[in-house]
Amino acid sequence: MKLKYYGTRYINRHLSSIQIIFIYYVLMTAAAYFLLNIPYFHQDNVSYSTFDMVFMAISTISVTGLSTFNINEIFNERGIILLEILFQIGGFGIMMVSTFFFILSKKKISLKRRQLIMTDMNSPKLSGSIRLIKNTMLTLLVIQLIFGFVFAAHFYFAEHHLNLIDSLFHGFYQSVSAVTNSGFDVTGESVTPYKNDFFFLPVLMILIMIGGIGFPVLMEVKEWFFYKRKKHGLPFRFSLFSRLAISIYLILFVVGTVLIYLLEKNHLFIDMTESQKWLTSMFYSTTTRNAGLQLNNLNDFQTPTLLLFSMLMFIGCSPSSVGGGVRTTTVAILGLYMYSFIKGQENVTVFNRRIDKTDIKKAIVVFNLSAFMCFLSILILTITENESMIALIVEVASAFGTTGLSLGITSDLSPVGKVVIAILMFVGRIGMLYTLMIFIPKEKHDRGYVYPAEKIIIG
Repeated sequence: MKLKYYGTRYINRHLSSIQIIFIYYVLMTAAAYFLLNIPYFHQDNVSYSTFDMVFMAISTISVTGLSTFNINEIFNERGIILLEILFQIGGFGIMMVSTFFFILSKKKISLKRRQLIMTDMNSPKLSGSIRLIKNTMLTLLVIQLIFGFVFAAHFYFAEHHLNLIDSLFHGFYQSVSAVTNSGFDVTGESVTPYKNDFFFLPVLMILIMIGGIGFPVLMEVKEWFFYKRKKHGLPFRFSLFSRLAISIYLILFVVGTVLIYLLEKNHLFIDMTESQKWLTSMFYSTTTRNAGLQLNNLNDFQTPTLLLFSMLMFIGCSPSSVGGGVRTTTVAILGLYMYSFIKGQENVTVFNRRIDKTDIKKAIVVFNLSAFMCFLSILILTITENESMIALIVEVASAFGTTGLSLGITSDLSPVGKVVIAILMFVGRIGMLYTLMIFIPKEKHDRGYVYPAEKIIIG
């Protein structure tokens, strides 16, 4: 007990919250690796390399969806259920899941754990974090449960070749996979058999958006839905984060849909009806943001469309969500900053609020470092891999955005290539800003003075 006490005290004293969270994710990845290696979860007489299963563990905890082998050939039904559990841990975050069980067991939540929760959820404030976790977990679990039954009923009555057990199995897998944005293909066909299903696909898109819009946003929408204006006397007020996150999410969805439609309407979509073209465009505008599900072979798309997919994957989802990438609010703040600069405005404002200069600096650093890391990864892969440039760009963007879409080159990557993609998946899940701050010591000392400023010629 003393060893545990002194070990905990040493960690709390010398490591920052971000460094502790990083260690937790490494340990959880190691635990996932050992669980995924248990023969109880495997098909009979399967073979795979150690590194491929390490890659799988990282992809699972980062809820990316990339795999170096066919999942349905390695894992049995019990293994798929294990994957669903790991999706929950990776998607919701280690601190959220563990704290939720603390709440259920009515254990006291320490101040240090609250700080770790704030870090893991990328929350700007400490207060309200426990309530947010409780409400978020319960809401998302109820959503998964409800739509698991909805999908199961749909599969059972619409797909007559599926019996009740198989319908329940696939229904709940699709529900969990969509909400956690995991994107793993356990059938070898993804959701291709449902490309013309005008019930299943829209519902699937809604679940993907629920997981990717951000936990604080989801809870504010829930509060708004049950808000009684007559009782409070004032209209419900969304936070600036929620308004910005919802706005940029919808803008990217609409712009992505229109561009995909225009690029492919006379190519891959040429034999589709008009409604099918728009539904498919909307689906890919949604799934490329983080889910990684697909209706078609990606190799059938044109290069400009694949570049658009890569851009959407690089952006990813909202902060404090199941998704990765540079995050939507980062792109929104950069866009607003450039607009304010062009207009000659000193401050960056939106929705009658001024964005803090610290947040602008963070957005610039995150975007630039993320772009540099992806560029460097593509450069390395062009040296180590014998694949087309567009295939490498899609692979890198997919890994960093924890999306899971690929042109089918993941299993053919060299050991160096797999390491690069694994690192990108891990960084994409934790976030570029937090990855950078891992290397910053807990004790930071200000110099106590500033240097004189001097102008530099730019542009």
